[in-house]
Amino acid sequence: MPRQLGNLTLYSVDDLHEQLGLSKMTIRTYLREEKIRGRKLGVKWYVTEEALREYFGESTASPRQKKNSKSKNYRYVVKGINDLVSEQEQCDTIEETVSCIENQAIISLFQVAVVDSETDEIVELIKARDFLERHQ
Repeated sequence: MPRQLGNLTLYSVDDLHEQLGLSKMTIRTYLREEKIRGRKLGVKWYVTEEALREYFGESTASPRQKKNSKSKNYRYVVKGINDLVSEQEQCDTIEETVSCIENQAIISLFQVAVVDSETDEIVELIKARDFLERHQ
């Protein structure tokens, strides 16, 4: 059951596990990788209602990425992760990137570089499967 701290509602890993049906290990991984914003108090993670809204809303960049990026104009480069797959394709939209990934025979052999179009800086490098989970 979520805890109330004044007008702040805090959800533990156990609460999220029960309500979302995700494994506790998956939730902790999302917290460590900053897919979901949370705070660790002692040995327990807690997530605010605002952080959950952010996760399920349109925002996909982690807080660290938001601070570092001045532009929201990105391009996406789908590329092989090793010498076996030398394929590389540039996409301008998330929808185009999802379609490109879905057309690959073995998704686990690909990753997506999220590139700031203005600075050509790689903002994020993400496994293709994780990119699909985030944007579908």
